[in-house]
Amino acid sequence: MISKEILTYFFSILYQESGLVLDESKKYLIETRLEPIAAQEGFESINALGRALIQKRSPILRQKVVDAMTTNETYFFRDQRPFTIMKEEVFPALIKAKEKSKQIHIWCAASSTGQEPYSLAMMVKEMGPKLAGWSVQIQATDISEDVLKKARLGIYSQHEVQRGLSTPYLLRYFTQKGLTWQLKPVIRDMVRFRRLNLLSNLSSVGDVDVVFCRNILIYFDSKTKQNVIARISDLITPEGVLFLGGSEALMGIKSSLTRIGTAQGSYYKKSTPNKGNTEKTVPELKRRGVCQT
Repeated sequence: MISKEILTYFFSILYQESGLVLDESKKYLIETRLEPIAAQEGFESINALGRALIQKRSPILRQKVVDAMTTNETYFFRDQRPFTIMKEEVFPALIKAKEKSKQIHIWCAASSTGQEPYSLAMMVKEMGPKLAGWSVQIQATDISEDVLKKARLGIYSQHEVQRGLSTPYLLRYFTQKGLTWQLKPVIRDMVRFRRLNLLSNLSSVGDVDVVFCRNILIYFDSKTKQNVIARISDLITPEGVLFLGGSEALMGIKSSLTRIGTAQGSYYKKSTPNKGNTEKTVPELKRRGVCQT
């Protein structure tokens, strides 16, 4: 059983390194994620692992612990609605707005094992002629190097490919290897993975037209949410959009972003100065020529 002192210590280093906030209701998460780490490192218990970290302060071991505690739940085309909005509303609007440059930059923050950015890559590939001659860059980042290694390989179990992935996509874009499936190079090569902490300087990401930052803000406290959203907003182009998780919103957070409601769900765009109303619907945007479907 984890002592309260050690549990509090693990929660504190997770917050310091990633901004994620956990409490005692997530004790089971610590146990399930850190028991393998303790065993691999030769400790008799999670308490022993914690005490060693407190005494020796090993940066490598500390990072292993943070990586293990980071929530990595994801699957292909998770919550289909954002992908439908991308296909039917966002991409047509961006194609119109960026006709001269013919460049679109997508960033998946907290991309975990890669299912989200690869879903977007498959969507782009399916668009075919509509994006002929265009450069669509997909950048995917995560705090955990372990999950990024898996993402770069693009190898998934039968269970993983059955979650959200249609049979036609599986047969078209994957190669079966024994009991696993690997994405073909044509899709893997479309995504660039690298390690990035959302609490760090984000300028290396560059200007982005689409940001997927889903199911991560719910683990941040208000101050961290404000900080992260402000810095992400600075990177979004005037035509750009932000997608959050289904249970996430910017209520109570000051930002330059406006929520756009659609029949499929919602997303956020840069606010238009001096327009007063901070919420728009897709029909209103169509009348102003901002959206095209």
